[in-house]
Amino acid sequence: MIRVQHDTFKLAQVFTIARGSKTAAEVLTATVERDGAKGWGECVPYARYGESIDSVTAQIESLPQGITRAELQEALPAGAARNAVDCALWDWEAKRAGKSIWQLAGLARPEPLITAYTLSLDTPEAMRASAAAQAHRPLLKIKLGTPDDLPRLRAVREGAPDARIIIDANEGWELETFLDLQAELHALGVVLVEQPLPAAGDEALSGIERLVPICADESCHDRESLIDLRGKYDVINIKLDKTGGLTEALALRALARSEGFGIMVGCMVGSSLAMAPAALVAQGADFVDLDGPLLLAEDRKTPLHYKGSEMDPPEPELWG
Repeated sequence: MIRVQHDTFKLAQVFTIARGSKTAAEVLTATVERDGAKGWGECVPYARYGESIDSVTAQIESLPQGITRAELQEALPAGAARNAVDCALWDWEAKRAGKSIWQLAGLARPEPLITAYTLSLDTPEAMRASAAAQAHRPLLKIKLGTPDDLPRLRAVREGAPDARIIIDANEGWELETFLDLQAELHALGVVLVEQPLPAAGDEALSGIERLVPICADESCHDRESLIDLRGKYDVINIKLDKTGGLTEALALRALARSEGFGIMVGCMVGSSLAMAPAALVAQGADFVDLDGPLLLAEDRKTPLHYKGSEMDPPEPELWG
């Protein structure tokens, strides 16, 4: 049996990106129960990709009750609905077999990871204060994507002088803005820039001089999208809500590595259940951004364990 329910997790504070703000993580939880075993997975429907709570719920409810993980890859496109069910099926398979998912997938035992911590878009003064409060973390990710971002970046650097910095522009810049900022980004120690241009206009990145590596986020979904990223991006951001689950995420990681792309593993704002399968994909990644639970005021009953920015692998009671 496959079931789906809408769950809400309050955020510890308002989270803002270039597209808007939120005060809660709205997620869907898919549960697969068969043969005395039960597995579950989580997804975050994303309006940027034409998804909503209702549309993704309808996709999940349309599936045959006995669908296999292999059949699922053809039944639904890459996206949030397939992600929740794919991860639930992996969890169910593991519980039924009495093994860990990393064993079923032929992976090495997962190790703890160092994750970025995200600072949401705000005034320079507020972002400086946020950076100062998180200055002990080794890697900060800051949300930008406006015409006036340099004061914000400088303020974050002042607040956290020793942290490595990732910038996520969320498609918010034009090419001229990015080119004008590049030298300053490099001088301020930015180690990666995510999706500086809209996905529909990222051809402009082809062949430009780059002082900071560029990462594809909204431009990268599954393996089929890789062909259009060559020459534009140095790194890809793998998110399970884009790939449509762990199955495709692992395949995308392998193909991207073979083609010379760096690997970042990211997340939507979700609970520990959403981060757990991503933690398997993030093993050995160049950049890890699985801080969703750190932004929440409430989480799953058995949450992931974070020690500062270090994230432990999930316990079987949560997933896997």
